[in-house]
This record gives sequence, C-alpha cells and structure tokens, in this order.
Amino acid sequence: MSIRKINLANGEYYHIYNRGNSKQKIFHDNEDYSRFLSLMYACNSTNDFRIFTLAKGESPYDFERGKQIVSIGSYCLMPNHFHILITQIEEKGISKFMQKLMTAYVMYYNKKYKRIGSLFEGKFKSEHLYEDRYLKYIFSYIHLNPVKLIDKNWKENGIKNKKETLEYLQNYKYSSYLDYLEKERVQNKILNIKVFPKYFLNKETFQEEVFGWLSYNEKLLGLA
Repeated sequence: MSIRKINLANGEYYHIYNRGNSKQKIFHDNEDYSRFLSLMYACNSTNDFRIFTLAKGESPYDFERGKQIVSIGSYCLMPNHFHILITQIEEKGISKFMQKLMTAYVMYYNKKYKRIGSLFEGKFKSEHLYEDRYLKYIFSYIHLNPVKLIDKNWKENGIKNKKETLEYLQNYKYSSYLDYLEKERVQNKILNIKVFPKYFLNKETFQEEVFGWLSYNEKLLGLA
C-alpha cells in the first residue's frame, strides 16, 4: 500500500506525511491515537509484530523489537493526517516501516469501524530535508500543527493568546512535543533523536525555538 518507486537514501532526513481519503478523519478517539502511536514503536523493527498476540495488560511498548529499521526524530498526529520526521537505518527502511505501520493501522481501523477499503490518500508523501535550516524548521512546523485545532487561521491572523496556545501544546498527547519537554511517558520510546542534529541543548532551547516561530509569524503579519 505504501511502497514507493523512488529510493529513500540512508543517512538522509525526510518529512513523511499522509492524510485520510478526501480529508476524512483517521483518528476519532484516544484509542485510535494510542493505537497508531504504539504501532509506530512496534513496527520499527526487523521482527514481525502482531498486536493481538499480546497478553492481557501487556504493553506494546514492551515488545522486543530487535533491530530498528528507522529513527524517528519527531511526529504529530492530527484528526485527519500525520507528520513524521524520519531517517532510515537500513536499506528501504522507511518504505518497510510505513508499509507495516499503515497496513496494521488500516486493519485495526476497518475492524473497529466495520468498514472495508483504503483509509489513506494513496501512498505516503515524502520531502527530502537536504538543507540544514529547513530540517531545523521542520521540528517547529510539526509540533505547531495542533495549534490549528484551536485556531485554524493562526498563520493568517496571528496568535490570539500565546499563553493559551503554549498550554494547549503542552497538553497535546499525540505529538513528540512532550518528549522534547522531557516529560516521562511510555511514548518516549518512539523517538531516537541521537541520530538527528543537536539543535536543542535542552527543553528550554526547544521551547524558545517553537515560541520564536510563533512570534516570527506575527512579525511577518505586522502584528508584533
């Protein structure tokens, strides 16, 4: 479903994204988001994973993955789409990972909602982040996506309430924003930021970068 004809090179960074057919929702409740997140962890493996083989109460984050095939630097799940910053460890690792992830989630989704057919809008999309400045910007771009859920026109009109916006981001569970704030949670296991440039020395510099993009957008609009 998500195998691509072009080769994605080892050691390069990519912004991966996809959305639901006709922009339909692909996540309806916490269970859906949580399933996709756990699959992001479990599918990043050379080993096969079947979530239905887990013992009752066993966490998919305890799955013995073996060798990973990609490294994930950041991500964000939105109601009808997702974003992932990624680099592959082994040849064709990204395509293998995305095929496993999207196939497993569609199987779960179709069973839960008693439907058949495709869920996503074709194959996943990818952007090669070959420039350092763009790679750094993608961290903010991905993590700022949830702002659209409380103010869909913030890029055009500016932020109405910066404090409220930052509080919303700090409580949004379906992105890696909390991991960069060094919050302890099981989803920490999804990321492997060691192979990405060290743009942020600590959580303070990360927050400054995100806040800086919010302010920069306002300057462009002449609101600051």
